[in-house]
Amino acid sequence: MDIRIRIVFLTMLTALATSSHAQTFCVFDPLGASGDNYSMMKDYVLAAKKWGADIKLKSYTDESVAAKDFKDGRCEGAAISGIRTRQFNNFVGSIDAVGAVISNESARMVYSLMASPKLAPDMLDHGVEVAGVTTLGLAYVMVDDRKINSLWNMVGKRWGVLSYDVAQQLIVNKVGATPVNLELNSIGAEFNNGQVDLVALPMMAFKPLELNHGIGANGAILNFPVAQVTYDILIHPEKFAQGYGQKSRSWMLGQLDHQFSVVKKTEDSIDPKYWENIPAKLVPGYYKLMRDVRLFVTSDNVYNKKMMHILKRVRCRENPNNVECNLNAE
Repeated sequence: MDIRIRIVFLTMLTALATSSHAQTFCVFDPLGASGDNYSMMKDYVLAAKKWGADIKLKSYTDESVAAKDFKDGRCEGAAISGIRTRQFNNFVGSIDAVGAVISNESARMVYSLMASPKLAPDMLDHGVEVAGVTTLGLAYVMVDDRKINSLWNMVGKRWGVLSYDVAQQLIVNKVGATPVNLELNSIGAEFNNGQVDLVALPMMAFKPLELNHGIGANGAILNFPVAQVTYDILIHPEKFAQGYGQKSRSWMLGQLDHQFSVVKKTEDSIDPKYWENIPAKLVPGYYKLMRDVRLFVTSDNVYNKKMMHILKRVRCRENPNNVECNLNAE
């Protein structure tokens, strides 16, 4: 058989084998198969059939287990939060950097960029491809006492942080609070039981984790966003047809308006009594703190330098008068 014909024949066989094998996706959702994230992934399954994939979803309420099963090859794909994504792809996993994307306008620009074919090489790292990025909304600090509304009032307080996020631990140390390392599936319970005084989470977690119990009658949600929380689709690309990742990223971008509407609906459903504005005079100090932490964490290669540069450009495009736009860092 002619060598060129043989190559074509083998390529066709590989494609057929890939398309005929069902791919399992480990899907994290705190509400399991009844949650909004899982619901989105059910729509994803239908779309993926057009790209030659036969996806079966496997629900996880413990994100650490979902990530481990994906890492160990028990799942061909996964849907997990951005901070957890960082271990697989430092570029995309850095979107969740503290203070890096704190408006929905900036977030839309960032998500559009992530679906651009120009950034396709950055989606692939150590044999894992990011096949989609979307939003879980902005993260806010929640406290069990409204008096904890300034940096100096946080000194000595117990702050629940995700054990796998170095940046959270650094920022807590910087404000003089005490970091308490927790997993995502336990952080809500620890806050609700009074084991920690503060947590920072997106409002998508408010009802599933019943965080109103931790806030109680005296606490609040500080109305100052500290990060953009992403939800990412990851794949082992060799298990999918060529070009699958780009098609998947484009589809995810097309769902962004719906995802933002889900987030807004969730935020609007939270009783206004829980929200607390921080004094305006304190805002510059918060911005400086978050920027200092970003620079330090980036210098330690926890945050991706290229992504930090992109996010700064996005912020400055939205607000050219921002002081940081005249500085060379990031």
